[in-house]
Amino acid sequence: MKLTHAVLYVVTSALVVVLYSENTSAHEVRPAYFEVDERTGNCFDVLWKQPTGVGASFNLEPTMSSGLIEAPVDETYSGNGFAIRRWKGQCLAGGSLEGTEVGVRGLEFTLTDVLVNVRLRNGQQIQAILTSGEPTLSIHFSSATRAGTPMYLALGVRHILGGFDHLSFVLCLVLIVRNSLLLLKTITAFTVSHSITLAAAVLGYVTVYPAAIEALVALSIVFVAGELSRSSCGIEGITMRCPWLVALLFGLLHGFAFAGSLSKIGLPQENIPSALLLFNCGVEIGQLLFVAIILAAISLFKRLPSFFHPTFWRPLVAYGVGTLASYWLLDRVCAPLMY
Repeated sequence: MKLTHAVLYVVTSALVVVLYSENTSAHEVRPAYFEVDERTGNCFDVLWKQPTGVGASFNLEPTMSSGLIEAPVDETYSGNGFAIRRWKGQCLAGGSLEGTEVGVRGLEFTLTDVLVNVRLRNGQQIQAILTSGEPTLSIHFSSATRAGTPMYLALGVRHILGGFDHLSFVLCLVLIVRNSLLLLKTITAFTVSHSITLAAAVLGYVTVYPAAIEALVALSIVFVAGELSRSSCGIEGITMRCPWLVALLFGLLHGFAFAGSLSKIGLPQENIPSALLLFNCGVEIGQLLFVAIILAAISLFKRLPSFFHPTFWRPLVAYGVGTLASYWLLDRVCAPLMY
């Protein structure tokens, strides 16, 4: 037991060192946004939104091979966690965006993504996600659609799989709940609750303070990490007795956090319901994929020697997640006071 506790302290101390040395942010997954919107024939408005704040100091520069944004910027300002630039009424001498290369210089050196949205007056629309591995896009309207929202499905998947705080919460729930049917009810409750608050906040029915929500999300992870630690010692807490209730209540907070990120990114005004539904479906797909991976890992570890048995690494996960969540909580409480 003393050896186990020594390992726990070493692991958690190492995590804290990594956090401070790497300036890790739990949920800094806000993508940048690059919009090209046709105003009149061959003349376009261009919008560039780049995330700012803690963990988001990137040196990114949008580019277009057509030269559309080589003119001086018409507006530059900051708001809602973004640095924003606008070019208005920029006209193309060549007459068409067909074949234009759209990219973001410096993206390959970051972990963020860029949402690209190109709209024509006839309703054709191209939406894509640029990543560090694919920082450029060639515009071809032969493959354009009029719906223009499938991108939000991929965004939802990437959002949850990059949201280490949300995944940490789900991980603790999966490790606490030992019954398969009860786990299904718990994940369902979490899904239903955060879907409700996500929709309510994005559609404007509820207004919340993002910094407070993010801090409360971190606090919810501290709570379930503590519950996991108690359960690994054979102590039955409320999460073991009523995991679906804990998931339901805290899921409301996590839904507001999802909504905060999505609202900053923006939804296509002409098709908000479809984009919102696809984003939420993407979140659920990513969440179910994560749960499946954890359950498969548990099944595998049970076949390995006792050193790898869940009774050994459950407290490791509890200490590790608890340490991370405590850091996130302090960071999110203090960050608004420092910036």
